[in-house]
Amino acid sequence: MVCIRLLTLSQRQPGWVDEGFREYQRRLSGSVRLELVELPLPKRSGQVRPESLRLQEAEKLRRQFAPTALQVALDAGGRRLTTEQLARQVGEWSELGQDVDLLVGGPDGLAEALRREAQQVWSLSPLTFPHGLVRVVVAEQIYRAWSILQGHPYHRA
Repeated sequence: MVCIRLLTLSQRQPGWVDEGFREYQRRLSGSVRLELVELPLPKRSGQVRPESLRLQEAEKLRRQFAPTALQVALDAGGRRLTTEQLARQVGEWSELGQDVDLLVGGPDGLAEALRREAQQVWSLSPLTFPHGLVRVVVAEQIYRAWSILQGHPYHRA
């Protein structure tokens, strides 16, 4: 079994975000488990530089890394995957028993050092999404990838 953890720095999300994430999380079974690790954002003020905040956030994320997990940074400038490529990736992780930490930065993005340290950097889109929507999109795409691997009719190309 592979555990995919979405590590995110954000404020409290609306109910529809939590419901959407839980719905796709609940649908997964067998070889893939999806978890959410929510981390509070550092206090923001006009006197704290964004780079300083990104560094604080990077340390919070690093403290949550699973010891043997692969770190995948989610960043608009990362590699874009098709759904089928994601399914192949999830299949490889499952075969290897490789746990994965998906990293979502705060409002100012990920610290560059954390982005460089990640084993992979993915882009969900060249667009910028609110954090709540990222949670739901990631959960849905992980479920869709799993459904492809299972031969489930959810995904119809």
